[in-house]
Amino acid sequence: MIISILGIRGILLNRRNIPIMSMPIESMLLAVNLNFLVFSVSLDDMMGQSFASLVSTVAAAESAIGLAIFVITFRVRGTIAVEFINSIQG
Repeated sequence: MIISILGIRGILLNRRNIPIMSMPIESMLLAVNLNFLVFSVSLDDMMGQSFASLVSTVAAAESAIGLAIFVITFRVRGTIAVEFINSIQG
């Protein structure tokens, strides 16, 4: 619960740089994984552990895609500051 609150706080307070905004999202996914694992152990059920591995896989894919978007945005616009990115056009 505390990690989730810190993640929400990090998103709300750090709105200057896109990579810094994505790190609290990863910490919230970590909090979800910890909840799945703790309840899986306490209830003697393997479903929580399988969901935790699924969430880890999705988080890794999200990080890779996000990093690719950051690199492309930096190459095109020259900055990854949120204030200077008005619109994202295809």
